[in-house]
Amino acid sequence: MAPFHLLLTLCVLAIAGFFIGRSKSFAVCSAQGGPRALHSRPIYYGILTAIWCAVPALIVFSFWYFFQSTIIMDLVIADLPDPIRFLPEDRLNLVVNDIKNIVAGNIVAGNISPAIQAAADHYKSLEKTAQVALSVIITAMAIIAIAGVYLKITPTLRARNYVEKIIEGLLIACTSLAVFTTIGIVASVFYEAIRFFKIVPVYKFLFGLQWSPQMAIHAEQIGSSGAFGAIPVILGTMLIAGIAMCVAVPVGLMAAIYLAEYANKNFRNIAKPLLEILAGIPTVVYGFFAALVVAPAIRDAGGILGFSVSSESALAAGIVMGIMIIPFVSSLSDDVINAVPQSLRDGALSLGSTRSETITNVVLPAALPGIVGGVLLAVSRAIGETMIVVMAAGLSANLTVNPFQAVTTVTVQIVTLLVGDQEFDSAKTLAAFALGLLLFVITLALNVVALIVVRKYREHYE
Repeated sequence: MAPFHLLLTLCVLAIAGFFIGRSKSFAVCSAQGGPRALHSRPIYYGILTAIWCAVPALIVFSFWYFFQSTIIMDLVIADLPDPIRFLPEDRLNLVVNDIKNIVAGNIVAGNISPAIQAAADHYKSLEKTAQVALSVIITAMAIIAIAGVYLKITPTLRARNYVEKIIEGLLIACTSLAVFTTIGIVASVFYEAIRFFKIVPVYKFLFGLQWSPQMAIHAEQIGSSGAFGAIPVILGTMLIAGIAMCVAVPVGLMAAIYLAEYANKNFRNIAKPLLEILAGIPTVVYGFFAALVVAPAIRDAGGILGFSVSSESALAAGIVMGIMIIPFVSSLSDDVINAVPQSLRDGALSLGSTRSETITNVVLPAALPGIVGGVLLAVSRAIGETMIVVMAAGLSANLTVNPFQAVTTVTVQIVTLLVGDQEFDSAKTLAAFALGLLLFVITLALNVVALIVVRKYREHYE
């Protein structure tokens, strides 16, 4: 039975188990005065039956398909002729890949040896046997689970308690999955970054002023093993993000204040959706807009004013990135401002404050935690943006704070270093993980600063 059909069968059995469990609860209480004699509502008995029918079977299904390919391949390798089975590991891996390609239909049978073709046929046979065995086991488990719960249903069975404990365990598992996923991501990046720092010292990476990770062709070029100073990349990231924030925060916050406090309902219903359309535009479209419209306009304007402006500049990328981020700031700030209790506004107005004084001295301070959160989200989006920077600011890691010059960012360099076939033992590739770790530390620092600001504010006003 195919996996989809097996899951569909399991779903049908779970639904049937629900109705069987609920019907049994009605049956066992009919002689004792009806559903009031039950410890829990009848629906909980049905849910308990469905859970016991589906969850254990799904766990077995998941583990089976996770390990099935490895176990079958081990059995196939064990049956290979000795000359093939005892090949060196790298050549044996090539044989395994050939077997998998034959099974997938990517290699014509006439182009391979009879031993490998026989191994592929053996693999297919074992795979079919495994599917049949899994279908039988899953179906039997589901039916046995339904029968077991059916026999245990009595008026005193605490079905609701069991269901709530199972759901609580599921919620804990989901929370743990998110936590462990984060830990796994950080650990993997940290491990590869440590490998990089064994090649390039930490102080050279953190305080170096030249970034040239490509391997030199000639020995007389800048560092025959590459230059890995991260200062130009970090400075470019901060420069573009700073320009974006100078555009997004004032415009987004003032737009939110107007929509929340001054605009009438009809204008707000039209303006807010139109503003939020900006959030749905793909970043590559912003990149085209920056490269084809904004960057040439800035270059021409700089030429008229006597400034030397590069065709790819941090200013062009920062302005367009700020336009892209405006909806994040305005939408979140608007929601937070609207969440401020109306009684605070009424109290300030009753004491003689004007509307602008009420907004400045009452509404905005009360909404500060949410506004800080929105700005922090916008900063994270700016730091993590790639396409706009590639198309408008370029790939040059220049050590400059001049917004009219071409710069690059951490995310752009990570993408550049990991594009194509790479050797994960070279400093050039491992440098991407070091940059990722550094970016993680910077983002974490921004979160800590935001939490400190919000905490101080809350202590002051609460």
